[in-house]
Amino acid sequence: MIKVELPLHQKNIIITRSKDKISDVKKLFTNKGAQIFDFPAIDIGYPDDLNPLDDALSEINDFHWIIFSSSNGIKFVDERLKNFNTSLKECSKKIKIAVVGEKTSLTLNDLGIEPDFVPPEFVAESLIENFPISGYGLRVFLPRVQTGGRNLIADEFRNSGSRVAEVAAYETRCPDSIPQETVNAIASRKVDSMVFSSGKTVLNSAFLLEKEFGEEWLKFLDDAKLLTIGPQTSETCKKIFGRVDMQALKYTFEGLLDAAIDIFN
Repeated sequence: MIKVELPLHQKNIIITRSKDKISDVKKLFTNKGAQIFDFPAIDIGYPDDLNPLDDALSEINDFHWIIFSSSNGIKFVDERLKNFNTSLKECSKKIKIAVVGEKTSLTLNDLGIEPDFVPPEFVAESLIENFPISGYGLRVFLPRVQTGGRNLIADEFRNSGSRVAEVAAYETRCPDSIPQETVNAIASRKVDSMVFSSGKTVLNSAFLLEKEFGEEWLKFLDDAKLLTIGPQTSETCKKIFGRVDMQALKYTFEGLLDAAIDIFN
């Protein structure tokens, strides 16, 4: 019987993501033969000030649309709605919900909610260009990250005549350190690829790498292929790391997996 070698066999890949979400992505890559080194680059929690979020949630049924640009927004809004004796599923009976990406859509599905609109491409520009109705006169709730996110959706809807409540629903913070096993792999220059899922994972990774390895940190990744999930992540990666070796065609972790397989085969 001929043994078929998996496409990422013996490839050492670092995945940068939030601490609580690495395991799901890890399976995608290990199923294709990769050896994964964890690099938690984001801690996620509530914003520093919850009052603006609570103010918006107290009148959530007055909005026409909620637009979620990330799964985290869904998670923290739904969790906080418990304080108002309701849930996102209950609210979805009265309010339309749009999401930017496939993973965000799946997070809604897990709550028993079908989004009313998902753009054809999983970026903010596609949502704006393909939104099913005019924004004029709409009241829009836009839960977002406290710092580092883009204002494009809010700005475009305001320009079209919408009243937009753009509110921090969560914050992403930088962890304190890199796992020792990952430090050892980087130090020995055994890393074949490093995968970035957002601009913040790029920034936080660079901060932690410099903290661990000093000013010469970038040299430890000279031979590693840098893969990014989409255009905004690529822009940040080029600025901080000086290059991007491949960007996912589909802006999902499955797209990143395809990019890894392509670049090594």
